[in-house]
Amino acid sequence: MGFPLGLNPIPDSSEKGDKGKCPSSPSFLATLRPIELPAPRSVPSAIVVRRLFLDTPSFSPRPKPYTSEFSFQSSAGHLCLDILLVVAIFLMATTASSPPLHILVREPEGFSLWNGPPFANGQPSVKLDRTPCTSTMFSTDGSRLMVIRSDSVVGVYDCSNFKEIRNFEIPNLVTAALSPCGTYLQSFQKSSTPQEKNVILWKVESGESVYQLLQKNITKTTWPSIRFSSDEAVACRLATNEIQFFDGCDFSKGFKYRLRVPGIAAVELSKTPGSHIAAFVPESKGVPASVQIFACREDLQSQPVAGRSFFRCSSVQLHWNYGSTGLLVVVQSDVDKTNQSYYGESKLNYLTIDGTHEGLVPLHNFGALSGKEGPILDVQWSYSGSEFAVVYGFLPAKATIFDKKCNPLLELGTGPYNTIRWNPKGKFICLAGFGNLRGHMWSPNGCYFMTATTAPRLQIDNCIKIFHHNGSLFFKKMFDKLYQVEWKPESPERFCEVAELIKSVDSLTVEERKSQGNFTNMPAQKPAAYCPPHAKNAAAVQAELFGESSSETLSKNALRNKKKREKQREKKAAEAGSASSDS
Repeated sequence: MGFPLGLNPIPDSSEKGDKGKCPSSPSFLATLRPIELPAPRSVPSAIVVRRLFLDTPSFSPRPKPYTSEFSFQSSAGHLCLDILLVVAIFLMATTASSPPLHILVREPEGFSLWNGPPFANGQPSVKLDRTPCTSTMFSTDGSRLMVIRSDSVVGVYDCSNFKEIRNFEIPNLVTAALSPCGTYLQSFQKSSTPQEKNVILWKVESGESVYQLLQKNITKTTWPSIRFSSDEAVACRLATNEIQFFDGCDFSKGFKYRLRVPGIAAVELSKTPGSHIAAFVPESKGVPASVQIFACREDLQSQPVAGRSFFRCSSVQLHWNYGSTGLLVVVQSDVDKTNQSYYGESKLNYLTIDGTHEGLVPLHNFGALSGKEGPILDVQWSYSGSEFAVVYGFLPAKATIFDKKCNPLLELGTGPYNTIRWNPKGKFICLAGFGNLRGHMWSPNGCYFMTATTAPRLQIDNCIKIFHHNGSLFFKKMFDKLYQVEWKPESPERFCEVAELIKSVDSLTVEERKSQGNFTNMPAQKPAAYCPPHAKNAAAVQAELFGESSSETLSKNALRNKKKREKQREKKAAEAGSASSDS
């Protein structure tokens, strides 16, 4: 493909009359090729980090030919050393104000909190000692931490000092969740009577119950029962044939208004901002399934602003972008009419709130790898909300980046991938093959990414691995049993993004490629198959029983038996030869 990727130029401060004000980034335009970093031997073969050099808030194709060198162009047409000096001074100021990184680690005995990288002496220090618990959860903004204990007590911590600010005793507790800013705690209990309201919304600061409702059971699509926008200004819940909207600051009067959607089964409220909501209605009596987008304002809800209908639809996944302008809909069917997959088939649709696009994402007719068929394995919006990446197709799967107008921008090749994650700063993207994955891999500052092997999915070799952004292994720790590990959330805007660009200039290398659209996969060492403890000596046993060779050193008895069998074969061969000569 022939799209160069460039950093968006920042307007010269002199144009705005702020000549004395230091800009947040130098005024330059860098035209770069996407760079595929060589994977060190310590990096798992199923993880590939691609350096995109995409700058927030977005990147776009430019009508210039690719250049094989890294080039800067200041507003005056040449590299200005004064600008770099100003950036260095700005970097020192912003780095000092960046928040520290923290990592939550939960083992069978409880959770602890580590100070994040870089580590002193190569080992993390403990910010919060191990505390007994059965489950933990950060609020989306990272300001609060919820801890569920075995005695049905829920504690809420203030993450500025990691002190417990409130605990709630909730009998028959099943699960709980924090609102995005940590203002509210939502709990689900087992009902003792059919009329008992078992979902309670608590205000964390005061500890009082502000709203209660009855819900028979919970699923992934119905929990949390009350959904919030990122700023908690808008709240809503799914009810029978309708969506109920609340004032996020005052639940005392109940819901303010309702939106009637007959047959509705799932909703997804846009987060940043909470301006729109997507509603899914499954198939019924020959009527196709549908996804419709409505405005959250009561005076604008008479008609949907966008919608799409689907046949052969069992379930959907709804993904809003940052900015709430576009919605990706993964449509899943339990039956594949082509009989190519036992797990059914899936399609990716894209809808915009202005109605400019309501249809399929063109996955199977782009680039040198066109015609790639198979399921949608993963889809993720970038943090700017201007691009999204998709991993799709039968293995080896294909990965492609699209802009918010659904135009393909870049192919990332094929490989054993089913997971894709954007770096918070938008300059890197990680392709990986995992069994399953919760949360975010990248650190909030975009300098590290973390992987883990956890129980109960795998009971052995539980570990944490932290890598530099370029794919080199930074830290590894083994555990007897590990249940959960995650970064404490922080807003990426709180971290300096100039540092990475400056540090990259000296070490940057550009590789010439014959094909710009089809990247060559890096050679990967095939991982060894899992061998249970009782089968570790299977090779030696097989050699002893059947006379086959073993990659391990044979025992003395095995060697003795092998020599006996060889002598017996030689004796039989000699007897057969003498018998044939006598005849």
